[in-house]
Amino acid sequence: MRHFLLTTAAVGLAATPALADLSDGKVKIGILNDQSGVYADFGGKYSYEAAKMAVEDFGGKVFDAPIEVVTADHQNKADIASNIARQWYDTDQVDSIMELTSSSVGLAVQALSKEKKKITINTGAATTELTGAQCSPYGFHWAYDTHALAVGTGGALVKEGGDSWFFLTADYAFGYSLEENTSNFVKSQGGSVTGAVRHPLASTDFSSFLLQAQSSGAKVIGLANAGMDTQNTIKQAAEFGITQGGQKLAALLFTLAEVHGLGLEAAQGLNLTESFYWNRTPETAEFGKRFKERTGAMPNMVHAGTYSAVTQYLKAIQAAGSDDPDAVSAKLHELPVNDVFAQNGKVAANGRMISDVYLMEVKKPSEVTEDWDYYKVLATIPGDQAYIDPAKSGCPLVK
Repeated sequence: MRHFLLTTAAVGLAATPALADLSDGKVKIGILNDQSGVYADFGGKYSYEAAKMAVEDFGGKVFDAPIEVVTADHQNKADIASNIARQWYDTDQVDSIMELTSSSVGLAVQALSKEKKKITINTGAATTELTGAQCSPYGFHWAYDTHALAVGTGGALVKEGGDSWFFLTADYAFGYSLEENTSNFVKSQGGSVTGAVRHPLASTDFSSFLLQAQSSGAKVIGLANAGMDTQNTIKQAAEFGITQGGQKLAALLFTLAEVHGLGLEAAQGLNLTESFYWNRTPETAEFGKRFKERTGAMPNMVHAGTYSAVTQYLKAIQAAGSDDPDAVSAKLHELPVNDVFAQNGKVAANGRMISDVYLMEVKKPSEVTEDWDYYKVLATIPGDQAYIDPAKSGCPLVK
């Protein structure tokens, strides 16, 4: 795969004039995410490494211009993220911002970038509002969203008889979106929602929330949170004997990083949805091992999605012969996405990159034969089923 990308880049460079319309004589990409909080392993410094890998695999230059990657920690605060983004755009000559874990951050930076006419590619944020009512001609959403998670994990549990749900939800835009999308999907399949409770981001004590969920009598407790919050919820649920009592936990946003952090003893048997798994094909395995060599960890869908987003952005600049945001946006909508993350991916009019997602089950410790090989792939969900029909997304850009 690396050789394929390098060859593709080399062919493109050879076929394109040496002089191109590049502002500031370089391409500068910012990776803005949580590097010290509950989502530090979910994206964090690993997404920064994925972005640097993409640049290296691309050849390090677009035309004859260098490519630079910078990063910062937004601390899961939209105001801090917006201030960093503004400085990057106004002073530091950053052309595009990517990753943007935390939906409140993603929405805030995408809105600022629309005003500044700058490209954002969200790979860490989850809310469907990014490509719904708050979509942008310069905003793109890669890797996953709350609708895909609802269809994957929610759909699997409803089919298994989990037709009554209670939600334990992170109290901000991401949690609301995940709860709403999953609730709507459960109801569309004939299920019911008995209630919900919301908790602050980065909680340490989930006892009162779990007691409410336990007393609801719902067959499934939907965890509409992520990162360390989900890990802590699952650990404390075990102390209350919730699953032993017959209720199921639905980890609606849970990735390889969190499975590793929680450990197989606690995570075994969980169903979850990711759009990438390192051990799914020979190409993903080769990428995963290269990634692990430089980070010590295998990539999840956010890390691999960031690699894909950076690669596609550079391809779009190359195809446009310019880093002008309008020209690059047009090419991002036009070009198919074929890389280690996605095969035959496509970008819809609302900015949603549509590719397949995968329903997983976490293996039992006795089933693991290789380090980090934690998943069984239960089903492939075609992208057109996983993501909202752009015409129904509420995005005003969709004609």
